[in-house]
Amino acid sequence: MYYYNNWAIVVPMANEEQDFQAFIDVLDMVINTLKPGNVYFIIDNASKDRTLELCQEKSKNDSRYITVWAPNNKNVVDAYIHGFRVAFEAGHEIIIEMDAGLSHDPRAIPMFLRVLNEGNECAFGSRFMNGGSMGDSPFKRKLLSKTGTVLANVLLGTKLADMTSGYQGFHRNIVEKLINYPLKSKAHFYQTEIRYLLRNKRMAEVPIHYQAPSPRVSPNAIKNAYKTLFYYFILRITGRSPKI
Repeated sequence: MYYYNNWAIVVPMANEEQDFQAFIDVLDMVINTLKPGNVYFIIDNASKDRTLELCQEKSKNDSRYITVWAPNNKNVVDAYIHGFRVAFEAGHEIIIEMDAGLSHDPRAIPMFLRVLNEGNECAFGSRFMNGGSMGDSPFKRKLLSKTGTVLANVLLGTKLADMTSGYQGFHRNIVEKLINYPLKSKAHFYQTEIRYLLRNKRMAEVPIHYQAPSPRVSPNAIKNAYKTLFYYFILRITGRSPKI
């Protein structure tokens, strides 16, 4: 049995009805070996199916699971930050962010906790390091993720194997900085933005296996990614690189 500092897992949930039980079955298996800790489901108006009801039912039957209704969220970044804030205010020492639907494998959670208990402040999931993979994800999704990593490392001077994964964990001192920082990202580039802002912190990458639920990334998300990337690139080349 594993014993770690008081941990939390933040999971934005939207339209997860079809895969809900499969995800919960694996997550239950993992967290049964870990204590003490909580899982926070973050749900907002983006979810149109029975996800909210399923999460509330799970929370009613298992006190480790906490359902958070956040109707004021405007995008997925709001969902992540809302979850971080709730977990931070609950006093958790280690907070892990992951996606639902088994796109992120819960069986990697113990690796994140171990890395964060070995002197690292940040643990970033990596699909492109030894031991990681993108499984049977569509070619376009693989190309977008790999290209985004290469471009970010070149323009921002970072050196991580994966700059775009959404599976990551932090100590509460890092989460406190994140929830109080005016992030520019509104979609997928959020993952890259925080890796850049935290580039001087103690960090390690964790190999993960990723299964993309869809090959589609919206044009607005791509536009916001390029806009934010070049914003930080300009700050970097003019000697005004921000960090938190």
